[in-house]
Amino acid sequence: EVQLVESGGGLVQSGGSLRLSCQASGFTFSTFAMSWVRQAPGKGLEWVSGINRIGGITDYAASAKGRFTISRDNAKNTLYLQMNNLKPEDTAVYFCGNARQAPLYSSLLTDYNYPGQGTQVTVSS
Repeated sequence: EVQLVESGGGLVQSGGSLRLSCQASGFTFSTFAMSWVRQAPGKGLEWVSGINRIGGITDYAASAKGRFTISRDNAKNTLYLQMNNLKPEDTAVYFCGNARQAPLYSSLLTDYNYPGQGTQVTVSS
């Protein structure tokens, strides 16, 4: 069974930092492209960032570029999202996803599965 468990969220002041983690199990992590998306209150899923299976290709939404960094540790089956200079508009539940067609990399939100519960990030002004 594919499992993705997100962690690392919390309450932080504007300008602060958080590091999200996504622990994967139930599939060969190193062969899958991965992504982060978020869902703000009352809104739909929003693409945040993606990374190919070996980490050589990364992609960011305009809102995340320059502030967020996606990375992965294939030896630990873990995906990360380092978020710096957080803003109140970053408040959302963050989910990680694995590609529907491993190992193809895509920056389309719909090309990934998001089976986890997400982790809440709240940024106060």
